Amino acid sequence: MPPPPRPHPLARSPHVERVCGWLEKSWARGITDVPSLDTDVLWGKALRDVPAEGERGPRSEGEMADFRLRLEVLSESLQSEARLNALGLTMAHGQLVRVIRQRLELGELWSEQPDLVHAELAPPIIIVGQMRSGTTRVHRLLAADPQFAATRFCDSWHPVPRRPDTRPAWSALTLLFARTLDPWLDSIHPFGTTRPDEELGWLACALDHCAYEAQWRVPSFTAFSEDRNPAPIYREFGRILRTDATWHKNANRPRVLKVPQFAEDLPAILSEFPDARVIVTKRCEDDLASSAASLVANQMTMQSDAVDMEWIENEVSRKIALRDNRMEAALAESSGPRAHVDFDALGGDWEGEMRRVYGVLDLEFTGVTASAMRDEQARSAASPHRHHAKQRDEFSDISSDQVSKAAD
Repeated sequence: MPPPPRPHPLARSPHVERVCGWLEKSWARGITDVPSLDTDVLWGKALRDVPAEGERGPRSEGEMADFRLRLEVLSESLQSEARLNALGLTMAHGQLVRVIRQRLELGELWSEQPDLVHAELAPPIIIVGQMRSGTTRVHRLLAADPQFAATRFCDSWHPVPRRPDTRPAWSALTLLFARTLDPWLDSIHPFGTTRPDEELGWLACALDHCAYEAQWRVPSFTAFSEDRNPAPIYREFGRILRTDATWHKNANRPRVLKVPQFAEDLPAILSEFPDARVIVTKRCEDDLASSAASLVANQMTMQSDAVDMEWIENEVSRKIALRDNRMEAALAESSGPRAHVDFDALGGDWEGEMRRVYGVLDLEFTGVTASAMRDEQARSAASPHRHHAKQRDEFSDISSDQVSKAAD
């Protein structure tokens, strides 16, 4: 069934109001404690479940210091700038504790099994482009081809392998909760617990800013991150990828990788994977900005009662320009195999466009490839994601008066 029609990107489900009310009453009555964003408290809570030895592993002292500094700046930005409501504060606390715990658990795993981070990988295929420029569609089509490997949604957000593998179950619970709070979630990005998805969770695990700036207003953390060398983040990303590939026994198949943040950090990820093939997606900038702003507003509105749509639109436009400039500069310096995909061309003849991309990258487009991609295309055509463009157009028709009321 299609998602319910949405009146404006600043509107939100009544479930959010109820949860905020429950949390505030619980804190006021002393039933539960108000979640803390103090870095020492967050770290201490994570250490209850994972021994301090989890900081060991292949990371350098500099990388650990970089991680701790990122955590401190993000925590301060959340407390001083994000204006979180009760749900947002609870979600921020939970996300940061989980990220610290994952980092400690990965360190413990790599100390016990150091060969995991040295696994040889087939040259990956890296999809690079702005958010909402067709990267997901290209990624899902490529991931359908059995000659390639892709990352499951549950493994992106739960990168520590487990036996038995409970990650799909935990991810299913997470998605159930998220869809309850945000019934329009799948119209923005279609999810599935074991469905191929972007590696956004791995970047979040390394405390890159991309996952956090899309849901919270944290401009200080964003500016701090944009000015820093992202190499430590992509070294961590590479270690997680090798661990995942070894666990799933698919290191010999090219991994299809996709996160819009790659456009901002292309030199760093190409340094980590110098033999990668690159696919660059392009879309009209006006369409990009409108679609990306509605996505960010959707996420921020659940976690803050003081969301400024004008600020979001300006920040999205700034981000698009930054990523375009950095991506173009990096591509000018790169000489590796590269193909370009136009958003409109993909919409007009997706199979012809994908065949062309395969030819440019010297990949074999087989009958099995075509059949698998057609199945994925049929699945995508039935997805609630198709409703996002229609909803976005409806958003733009609403007067500023109604926008103000939705934000109040």
